[in-house]
Amino acid sequence: MRMLIIYAVHLAARTFGKKIFGGVFMRLILIIGGASSGKSFFAEQKIFGRAAYLATAKINDSEMAEKVERHRERRGSNWTTFEEFDAELIRNLRGFDSVLLDSLTLWISEKICAGAGEESIIFSLGELLGAARASTAEQFIIVSDEVGMSLIPENKTARRFREVLGRANQLAAQVADEVYFVMAGLSLRLK
Repeated sequence: MRMLIIYAVHLAARTFGKKIFGGVFMRLILIIGGASSGKSFFAEQKIFGRAAYLATAKINDSEMAEKVERHRERRGSNWTTFEEFDAELIRNLRGFDSVLLDSLTLWISEKICAGAGEESIIFSLGELLGAARASTAEQFIIVSDEVGMSLIPENKTARRFREVLGRANQLAAQVADEVYFVMAGLSLRLK
């Protein structure tokens, strides 16, 4: 199944991703790192032109509300935010130079909480990555958390989340044109 998804995304990349927009090739970029490592700030610094922000955070408490507000203030006025999105919306985004999905981590968390199975989530991610390649933006940036560098979680749900996000990160990294690891506000290009 995994190889089929990778093949489908690569096929979409060859079909849609090699279109030239504004004289440059469309780039798919993955930015990965730990919690509060500076991933979002690094991603925002890579944005140019008119930007679309695909928000995945659900505001459930005052702490999250403050964090979302800080991110909004940092982004400025040239951003259009989409709080609900799917592959169809991404495929049909028009008029944006840059698209930022922040974050894959929360997107997967919401899917797991809604009862989606691992294969369904990975398949949905494959559709999302194919749609990203089909968008007319010059760059599509995905932010995600690295969850494989810590202890094995002690409860089943946390272990399942870590496994699904780990697979998703691997898939995104395989099809991305560029991959960056961010730690302590510093970035390292991996691909």
